[in-house]
Amino acid sequence: MTPLIKSTMLAVLLTITGSNAAPLRAEEAAAISENAARLVQFSTRDKLADLAAERRTVVFFYATWCPNCILTLSELSERWAEIDPGITLVIADYDREKALKAEYGVTYQDTFVLLDAKAAPVRLWNAGGVAGLNRNAGS
Repeated sequence: MTPLIKSTMLAVLLTITGSNAAPLRAEEAAAISENAARLVQFSTRDKLADLAAERRTVVFFYATWCPNCILTLSELSERWAEIDPGITLVIADYDREKALKAEYGVTYQDTFVLLDAKAAPVRLWNAGGVAGLNRNAGS
């Protein structure tokens, strides 16, 4: 994993776990090479629609108290280079994003949601790490 991806993943983890780290900025996410998957922290529904219109987008609903979520993010961080480079992974806080959860039918943390180009849900799955992400959202 490149230092930029590692620092971006760390920034997302620190932000969602409630630390005082600065939130991930759009410029940081955009700086990640087009030859790698992108990582973005959920900010607004409009931004999510823009991302989905641009690339295959998957939302990962993470909870700070969820051991499976922590393991999933750890695996994604360690194996980031193995994720399909055409994917944008959006990290959403399971406890805070109630409207987004309702819109996508998410009832369990550690849930991934593949979106279509209009940001509508296409497929939902739980866990699976890198292999599950590539299998369910890969090209």
